[in-house]
Formats: sequence, structure tokens, C-alpha cells
Amino acid sequence: MVMKDPNNTRNTMPRRGSPLWSYFVVVTLLGVAACVAAPAGLLTGPDVDALAGDPLFWILGVLIVAGELRPIITPGSTENSGASTSTTFSFAALLYAGLPIAVVLRAVALVTCGILWGRAPHRIAFNVAQYTLSLGAAWLVLGLFGHHPAPTATWVPGGPDLPVIALAGAAYFLCNDTLVATAIALHERVPLLKALRWDLGYQVLVHLALLGLAPLMVVAMDRSAAFVPLIVLPFIAVYLNASVSVRREHQALHDGLTGLPNRKLLTVRTEEALNEVRSALGTRRAPRRPSGTRPARGPGRIGARRRAPEEPRQRAGLFLLDLDRFKEVNDTLGHATGDRLLQLVAHRLTHSVRPGDLVARLGGDEFAVLLPAVRDEAAAREVAVRLRAALSEPVRLDGMTFDLEASVGIALFPDHAPDFDLLLQRSDVAMYNAKESRNGVEVYSPGKDRNSPARLSMLGDLRRAIDRGELELFYQPKIALHDGQLVGMEALLRWRHPDKGVLEPAAFLSIAEQTYLMRSITHHVVDAALAQTAAWWREDLTVQVAVNASGRDLLDAGLTETIENGLRARDLPAAALQLEITERILMNEPAYASETVGALAELGIPLSLDDFGTGYSSLVRLKRLPVEEIKIDSSFVRRLTTDPDDAVIVRSIIDLVRTMGLRSVAEGVEDGATAARLREMGCDAAQGWHFGRPMDAATATDWLRRRMERAPEPAA
Repeated sequence: MVMKDPNNTRNTMPRRGSPLWSYFVVVTLLGVAACVAAPAGLLTGPDVDALAGDPLFWILGVLIVAGELRPIITPGSTENSGASTSTTFSFAALLYAGLPIAVVLRAVALVTCGILWGRAPHRIAFNVAQYTLSLGAAWLVLGLFGHHPAPTATWVPGGPDLPVIALAGAAYFLCNDTLVATAIALHERVPLLKALRWDLGYQVLVHLALLGLAPLMVVAMDRSAAFVPLIVLPFIAVYLNASVSVRREHQALHDGLTGLPNRKLLTVRTEEALNEVRSALGTRRAPRRPSGTRPARGPGRIGARRRAPEEPRQRAGLFLLDLDRFKEVNDTLGHATGDRLLQLVAHRLTHSVRPGDLVARLGGDEFAVLLPAVRDEAAAREVAVRLRAALSEPVRLDGMTFDLEASVGIALFPDHAPDFDLLLQRSDVAMYNAKESRNGVEVYSPGKDRNSPARLSMLGDLRRAIDRGELELFYQPKIALHDGQLVGMEALLRWRHPDKGVLEPAAFLSIAEQTYLMRSITHHVVDAALAQTAAWWREDLTVQVAVNASGRDLLDAGLTETIENGLRARDLPAAALQLEITERILMNEPAYASETVGALAELGIPLSLDDFGTGYSSLVRLKRLPVEEIKIDSSFVRRLTTDPDDAVIVRSIIDLVRTMGLRSVAEGVEDGATAARLREMGCDAAQGWHFGRPMDAATATDWLRRRMERAPEPAA
């Protein structure tokens, strides 16, 4: 079983005029010239007749082609780095019948294999030249010792000839390995000596095994062509055993859908890259390479992947890439279409990275890209922008066109993290910052990291605060502008921190929203608000209490049950509680269309849309969302009397809300002039310090009692 390497970019033609392109041209011309000259100059008419009439050579040809098509893939290698048994058969052909037959058979096999595997013409030509020159080097060594085999004068070596064969094999190996290592060094931009040393031990062992079997093959060929297939049986056994091992390793290290490396293999490759950077910086740490993985470079394959470092290399980069709104594709068109889209994304990513970079799939619509060598943040951004540009090309599937977008987070070693785990975590932080800011690409910044030590410490305190009852609700009134009637009370969460005093939500909710604690906090707030509402209603202080809910809360199927049970236990109608959601919820299709929203509407819980004007609302979605009021964001209201543009915005919102038959509520009203202007514009209600600051439960209760005792006045 041959495993395709989706990160293989060797089919890309080198840039014309580049060192790699020049090297390809020189080697290919030399090899093709030798390939043409060898049969033309060394094969005679009788030799051709001998070849055509001897079934042995036809069998050899089939075996060499089969060996090229089905290399023995061992764990840690790919189709470009497997042990090709055609090396054994072509070297045996060289020993037995000379250079022309070996060159012709190997060239036919390489061209056939290249076409069937879809390799680029420049790769096929280079491989033909590479093996022709390597076989030529071995043939020159044989000639120096007086051995000139030909189809009509075959040579069967004896025991004393083994040293000569060993020298010929060494010449073949050195020539082949040098040609491949030079191409890889130019392709990966690494020093030649480092490319030669990278997996030299593995290459020596592989060639010893493959070339060492050639003399035995020659002896069998001389005895009878019938013995040749018997030599193949051990290869078949090794091939089948290796295939099982490779299949298991591939399943363990690769994603089943896209064929990309998974998190485990990404960890290994990143550790290798970080060790190379440490080595370049003089802080080498012992590499950690699991068994069964090695740098993938096979016996004489230009298509092999290398991860040797560039000298000097100062940084390695890790990208985390997440597709925007991909869940909508799965929900709308089904997972089959979503899977095909992920496969297309994987293809685009692997063909947009630089040579040597690694693309992995971590799960769902989340991908990672490893840059073993990157100059600085600017260079990393360039790669990230190129990836986003490649993904942004329209995709057509099932008769529909998709516009893909992605958010990319970048973290660099050693700038942002000292090891893989922290590098991945910080690229994840940067990716979420990119989503929130809608910039598309973000480099990790400690100032934007919600997982800083101080924040993590606060998270532990917050977890304990829930159990200790340190979370408390304050209440702020909403007042009708036309008659001064109380419209409702908004419950505002506060944390009575034992050391830092009373903290507002901005100081801690951003941390909770990233964790499971948010669910516990929301349920605690709902329960506390319902308990206080019931206490007020028992005193005939019948007021509606509003509670803030996040988009994540609306995806919590248990929220509706909690509210329903709380209302029933306290004998409260559904209208006693109102849920406030931010305008940004309209940008999140799964949240606003969730079953929770429908269940809340069916239960009779009114919804209020908070911070209106700060997002990008779709009027269609706004109309479909079961809300009863729109709250105008305080950023517009506070400048209402001083900024004509904000006044136009506020008036437009009020008119829109009235047209839709909803109630408009202005937030952040801090003076009488603003309240009067809002009343003139036709705004229904307002809240802010002008009407009352947030109050704890006891103070709010006293305020309600006093207000109920006197007749309300129009808000001024």
C-alpha cells in the first residue's frame, strides 16, 4: 500500500533561472545524453537479437517496472522515499548484461511509473538522468577491472569478484546519493553537507540490502530464467509486511479524510524543527523522535521531503487556521459536502505553502501549518496572507458556489513560546483574536492573551467565587420617557472579590466565556434574578427583570429548562423575566437560529437586543428573531447632544424600531438634556445614571418601594 504525501510539492517546476532549475537542466542533459549514447554506442545487432529472443530480459523488465510502481514503503517513509526493488534488478542487469540493457530497462520503468503516478515531466527526466549517471559510474568501475558484460557475453561473478562488485555498488550509491542530496539542498535551501548527512545511515543500510542481492540475482539468472521469479518471493513477503506496518502507522499519524498529518505527527515534526532552531542558536536540546519516524528521503528520489534547517535559521513558525462559518455548510448542505470542501481546502493549502512547510489537520475545520524556517513576523504574515488568498478563490460544489474565508493565528519560536505545546496554544490565541477583530491574520501578542498567568489565576478565583456566593446581582432601572413609568430592571453581575473589591463584568466575564464556567455563571445569574423577582412580586413590586445572555448561552439546551423550572418553582409568569442578547448574535447563524431561541419564544420569554448599532445586523435576521425591544448602544447616546452624526444614527434607529413595532430603549443616559432629546425623537425608554445607578438588591428594593409610593413623573 503506497501512502500519498499531500505535502509533497516536488511536482512544481523550479523557477526558471534559479540554481535548482539550472542544476536540473545540467543533470538532465548529461543523463539523457548518456542514456542515448549507451545503447547506441555499445549495443550491436547480435546484442539486440539476443535481447529480443531471451525471455530473461523481458522478465527483468517487468520486475524493474513493478519495483518502481510498488516500492517497499517502511514506517516513516512515503511513495517518494520507499525502498525500490528495481535497484536490485537494474544493478543485476548491469552486472549480467552491461550498461545499455540496465539503462534501457530502468529508463522505461521510470517513464512508465512517472506517467502512472502523475509526476511532472521535469521530475521524470531528472530521475532517468540520475539513475543513468549512477549506473554509468558503477559500469566504469567494472571496466577498470576488466569486466565488460554484454547481452551476447554475459558475466557471472564468482567469489573473488565480490570486492569489485562492492566498489561498483559504492560508486552507484555515492553518485546517486550526491545527485539527490544536491537537488534537495537547492530545493530546501540547506547546505549540501547537511543534506548528505541527514539520513546517511538509513541510506547506506537500504543500499547494502538492495545492491547486495544483485549478485545472487545474477547467479539465478545464469542458471535459468525460471529461478528469477523465486527471488521475487522474499520481496513480496517484505512488501506485504511493510504495507501492514505502514497502513497502521499512517492511520495513527494522518487524518483519514484529507490524508494530511494529524496532531501527533505535527508534534513530531515541530519538535524536530524547534531542535534545529535551537541548534542554530547554540542551545541544542536533545531531539525527541518517536520510533517509526525519520526524515523522509528514499534511495535516490528527488521527490523526498527533507526538514534540514536553513543556516542560519532564527525562527520556526506555527499557524493555526480555522475556516469561518464552515458549520453553516455542514448544517445546510450536509456533512458529505462539508467533507469534500475540507478535502479541497487541504489541497489548496498544501499547494500554497513553501517547500519544506507542513500542513496538518487538527480536527473539524481546523488546520495547522508548520514553517520550519521563517525569517521574521513579516515573512510569516506573507505566507499566511498567501494561504488566505488561495482559500478565497470561489469553490463550486453540487451546483453551488462557496466563498471560503479563514482566520489565521501565528506564533513564532523562540519569540512567543519555548516548546510545541505553548506554541500551539499561543497560535490558537492569535487565531481567535483574528476572528474577533475580523483581520484575518494575527500574530500572537501577550497583551491580547486571555490566558496570561494573571488571568489564569483570576479564573481559579472565579471558579471558587461561584461556590462561595461572591457573585452578586445589581439592578438598574429602565424608565419610560413619555410618562416616567418603570419599564423594568436590568440585572447586572458584580463580583465581590475578597481582595480586589467589587468587579464589573468586563474584568472577568471575558475569561469565563472561554471556559465551561460561563454556563455555571449564567445559570447562577438566572436563578438569582428569578429569586429576587419573586421576592419583589410577593411585595406587589411587580417589575420585569432583564438578564444578559451570550451567544454561547443560546446554544445551551439546558438554559430553557433552567428558566422554566425556576419560573414554575417561584410561580412567576414568563413575562417576569427578559433575556438581553447582544447585536453580534445576529452574525452567528447557529446561535440566533438555535433550538434554544425557539424554545424560549415558545415559553413566552421576551428577548431584548442589546448594544444595537455596534454590529452589522441583517434586517432579515432581525425580523426573524423574536425580540420585543431594541437597546441603542451608549456610545451613540452619550454624544447625542454634541455629535450631529450620532444624533442622525440614533434617530434612524428609533424610526426603524418603531416601524418594526418594537420598543426602543436608550442606554447610557447621564443627563436631562440627553433624556429630553431622546423623548423628542420618540424613543420609548431609557436607562442610565440620570435615572439611577446600579444598586444591590437591598438598595434596589428600597428604591422600588419609594417609587411605588409616589406617582411617576415624565422623565426629564
